[in-house]
Amino acid sequence: MASILDEYEDSLHRSVSVQQSRASVGIPHSGYVNARLEKETPIFNKQRIDFAPPEKINSLVVSSNQLCMSLGKDTLLRIDLGKPDEPNQVELGRKDEAKVYKMFLDHTGSHLLIALNTSECLYLNRSVQKVRALSRWKGHLIESVGWNKFLGSETNTGPILVGTSQGQIYEAEISVSEGSLFSTNPDQYFRQVYTLEEESGPAPVCCLEIERGMEGKFFIIATTRKRLFQFVGKVPEGTEQQGFSSIFAVHADHLPSFREFPANLGFSEIAFYTPKLRSNPRSFAWMMGNGVLYGTLDYSRPDSILSDERVWVYPSDIDITVNKPISIVLTQFHFLLLLPDRVKAVCTLNGQVVFQDLFLEKFGSLTRMIKDPTVQQIWIHTEKVVFRYHVQRESRDVWKMYMNMNKFDLAKEYCKDRPECLDIVLAKEAEHCFQNKRYLDSAKCYALTQNYFEEIALKFIEAKQEEALMEFLIKKLSNLKPSEKTQTTLLTTWLTELYLNWLGVLQGDPSQRNLYLDTREKFRTFLSSPKNKDCLFNNRASIYELLASHGDTEHMVYFAVIMQDYERVVAHHCQHDEYDEALNVLSRHKDEKLFYKFSPVLIQHIPKKVVDAWISMGSRLDARNLIPALVNYSQSASTQQINEAIRYMEFCVYQLEETQQAIHNYLLSLYALCRPDSLLSYLEQAGTNPNRIHYDLKYALRLCAEHGHHRACVHIYKVMELYEEAVDLALQVDVDLAKSCADLPEDDEELRKKLWLKIARHVVQEEKDVKKAMACLSSCALLKIEDVLPFFPDFVTIDHFKEAICNSLEDYNKHIEELKREMEEATQSAKRIREDIQEMRNKYGSVEPQEKCAACDFPLLNRPFYLFLCGHMFHYDCLLQAVFPNLPAYKQAKLEDLQKKLAATSQPSKSHHRPKEADTISLGKGQPSREQIKADIDDIVAAECVYCGELMIRSIDKPFIDPQKYEEEMQSWL
Repeated sequence: MASILDEYEDSLHRSVSVQQSRASVGIPHSGYVNARLEKETPIFNKQRIDFAPPEKINSLVVSSNQLCMSLGKDTLLRIDLGKPDEPNQVELGRKDEAKVYKMFLDHTGSHLLIALNTSECLYLNRSVQKVRALSRWKGHLIESVGWNKFLGSETNTGPILVGTSQGQIYEAEISVSEGSLFSTNPDQYFRQVYTLEEESGPAPVCCLEIERGMEGKFFIIATTRKRLFQFVGKVPEGTEQQGFSSIFAVHADHLPSFREFPANLGFSEIAFYTPKLRSNPRSFAWMMGNGVLYGTLDYSRPDSILSDERVWVYPSDIDITVNKPISIVLTQFHFLLLLPDRVKAVCTLNGQVVFQDLFLEKFGSLTRMIKDPTVQQIWIHTEKVVFRYHVQRESRDVWKMYMNMNKFDLAKEYCKDRPECLDIVLAKEAEHCFQNKRYLDSAKCYALTQNYFEEIALKFIEAKQEEALMEFLIKKLSNLKPSEKTQTTLLTTWLTELYLNWLGVLQGDPSQRNLYLDTREKFRTFLSSPKNKDCLFNNRASIYELLASHGDTEHMVYFAVIMQDYERVVAHHCQHDEYDEALNVLSRHKDEKLFYKFSPVLIQHIPKKVVDAWISMGSRLDARNLIPALVNYSQSASTQQINEAIRYMEFCVYQLEETQQAIHNYLLSLYALCRPDSLLSYLEQAGTNPNRIHYDLKYALRLCAEHGHHRACVHIYKVMELYEEAVDLALQVDVDLAKSCADLPEDDEELRKKLWLKIARHVVQEEKDVKKAMACLSSCALLKIEDVLPFFPDFVTIDHFKEAICNSLEDYNKHIEELKREMEEATQSAKRIREDIQEMRNKYGSVEPQEKCAACDFPLLNRPFYLFLCGHMFHYDCLLQAVFPNLPAYKQAKLEDLQKKLAATSQPSKSHHRPKEADTISLGKGQPSREQIKADIDDIVAAECVYCGELMIRSIDKPFIDPQKYEEEMQSWL
C-alpha cells in the first residue's frame, strides 16, 4: 500500500501547479471572514412593572397568565395578565394577627392555596370571590404542593399532594360545587400518606412534583433540605381518582431511592423546564447546599427518571453563609439564581455565569423569583416593586458551547438557520477530525465550509491523503450552484484526472484488486451523476483527451455511452473488429444517422445481421441512404451475398410499400443482374399504368436491353404505349406475345390494323406459314384478305386462301345491301320533312274582338300583336318589354340595332304611287329589306312564348320585386 501511495504522490505533485491555479480561480472561500455574527442583545430582558402596591408585597405566584399577589395583612390581588387593566381584589377576612406564609397556584391558574403562619390554609377559586378555610388542613404549616396535572380541572383539583414543615406528605382533594358555591367542606379529604426524614429525623417537605411516565407509571419527586426522594409506581387503571396511596404504600417499610448532599441551606428548591404546554418536563435543577444538581428526565427508565446528573457549584462570589441563594428558575439552557441584590444566570452546559443583573438598593431586598411555565416569563418581586424577565432567543450562543465541547452535531442543530455560525462549527469539526486523522470526515466537513479552497486542498496533498482530497472535491462539487460553471468545470476535470491516476496505480497491483474495483465503481458513478452531466457534456472533449492520455479505452467507451456519443462507441468497436458489438450498439439505440454512417463497414463483414437490423428498424431508416452501402457491397460480393441486398430491397418494396424511384430502380437492377425470373414478375406486379409505376421506365428499358431480357423489354414497351416497338421486339421472341401486344390499342383501329399487318407479314415472309397467316385473319376482324395478299409470293396458289377470298366477297355484298337500305330510309325521311314544312306554312288561328293582351290586359286588336300556338297573345310592345331584360347582352345589342334599322325604313316616302312590292326591295346596296328586318326581330322577340317557354323556367329563382326597387315598392304600400 505504501508503494502505491508513493507512486500516486509523484503523479499528483506533478500537477500541483495546475491544482493551485485551479484552486485560485474563483473557487468559493469564506464569505464570512469579516462578517460580524450578529448584534448582541440580552437573552434575559428585564422590565419593571408599572405598579405601585398600596401595601407591601408578601407573596406572589403566577401560572397560565394568572397573577396572584398578597398585599399587607388581609388583601389578595388577582390579575389576568391578558387583561391587566381589570384587577380583582379579594379580602381574606381575618381578624387575628395571621399572615400569609406561602401561596400555591396550580398549572391552570384556577386553584389558589394560601398557607398562613398560624398553621391554617385558605382556598380561593378563580371563579369566586370568597375565600374559604380548609378545616381539615388546620394545624399544619404547608411548605409545598404537588398539583395533579392529569386529573385536575377548573372546579376540581383531583388528588394532590401536600408537604408540611413536619415532613408529612398528605393526599388531598378540593372541589367547587355547582353554581360556584362551596359545599360545607370544599376539602374532600386530607390523609397522610408518607413522612420524609433526614438523619436527624423528620424534615420539612420543601418541594413536591408529580409526573406520569410510560405505561401509566407515576413518578413523585419530593425534596427536603438535603435529600431528593423519588417514589415510583403504577396506579391501577380506573383508580387514578383514588389517589397515590398505593405508590407510597410500597415504601412503608423501607426508604425510597434518594440523593443526599451534606451542605444545608436551611431549605431547598427544585425547578423544572417544560418545553411545550401540556408536555412533561425535560430537565430539572435542584438548588441545595452544595450547589445545583442539574439533569434531564428520562421517563423510560424503570426506577428513576433522573438522568445525566451533574452538580454545578455556586459561583465563587456566592457564600452560602452570608448571601445564600433564595430561589431558582430553570430555562432550556440556563438556571437563574436569585440573591438578595442580584440575579445570576448560569449555563447548564458548562456551568459558566453568562448573565448578571444587579438591583438598586432603593427597590429593597429581592424576595422571590418564580416562572410562569405556560408563557416562559420570569417574575421577581421585592416588598415594593415587581419585575418581569422575557427570555429572548436563549439558544443563540448554545452552538458555541457545544462546539467547544466537541459536540458538533448539537452545535450544528442550534445554528442551522445561521450560516455564518454553521460555517464556524463545520470548520472546527473539520479541523478536529483532521487532527484525529479522520481525514474522510474532515474532507466532508471542509467541503461544507467557506474556507479558502486552495488551503484545504493543499492541506490534504501535504498530508498525502488523496482519497480524502477526492472526497473533498466531490463534496465541494456537489455544493456548487448551477451558475458557477467555471468552478464546476475545474473541479470536474481535476477529479477525473485524480481518478484516472489512482486507477492507473491500482490496476498494476493484483493485491489491490478489490480496491481497484471499488474505485472504478466510484469513478463510474461520478461520470454518470446527473448533476455532473451538463458539465461533462460541455467539456467532453477535454475528458476524452484525459482518458486517451491515460490509455483508458474501457472508460472512454463507458463515458461515450453516458454522453450518448454512440458514434465514438461504434467507431471504437469497428476499429477493434468488434462488428457484432458495434451492431448491437446501433440496434440498441436506433440512431438512423449512425446506421447510415457505419452500415458500409458492417455489411462487408456481417451482411445478414446488418440486413436483419435494418429490417427491425422498419420505416425509421430511409432505404435511399443505405443504397450506397449496398452498391459498394454488391460490386465486390458474390451472388449469395447480393441476395441479402435483394432481401432488404424486397422488404422495403413489399412490406414498407416504399414508392421512392431510387429504391425500385435499384431492386430492378439487382433483379436484372441475378434474378431474371423475379424481374418479369416484379414488372407485371407493378402493373401497366404509368402513373402508378414507381420505377423509371427508360432506365428499366435500357437495363433490360443491356442484359438481353426481351420479354421484360416488351412489357416496358407496352407500359410506355410504344406498341409498334413492342410488336417488333415480341416477334423476335414469340408470335403469340406479339399478338397480345397488337390488341392493346383498342381505341386506335388504324394502329391495331398496322400492328396486325406487321404480324401477318412476319408470319408470311419470315415463317412462310400460310396457315398461320390465315389464322391471323381470323384473329383480327380488321384484316382482310386483300390486306394480306401483297405479302404472299407470286408462286403461291389461290387454293390456300380461296375460302378467305369468298368470305371477303360475301362481307362486301352484305355491306352494299346495308348501304342501300340506309339510303332508302333517308329519302323517305326527307319527303316527310318537306310535307311538314308545307303544312306549317298554311296554319292559322282566329282572334275574337274581345281578346286582350296577356301582359297589359288591354284589347288586343288596338296595336300590332303576336299569337302563339299555346294560345297566349301579346301586344308587340308588351312582349318586347317582357323579353328584352332577359336576353343575353349580344342579343340585346342586335335587337336595338334592328329596331334602329326598322325605324330608318319607316320614314314617309316622297312618291305616293310606289308599288306594294317596294317593301320587299332592298333599301340599298348591301342593306336588308324591311320584311327581312321584321323577320329578324320576330326571331329574337317571338322565338317562344314568354309564359310557356324556357325564359319562364330560367326566371324561377328571380324575386318578384327587384331588390334595387324593394324599398321604393315597400314605401308605396304604406
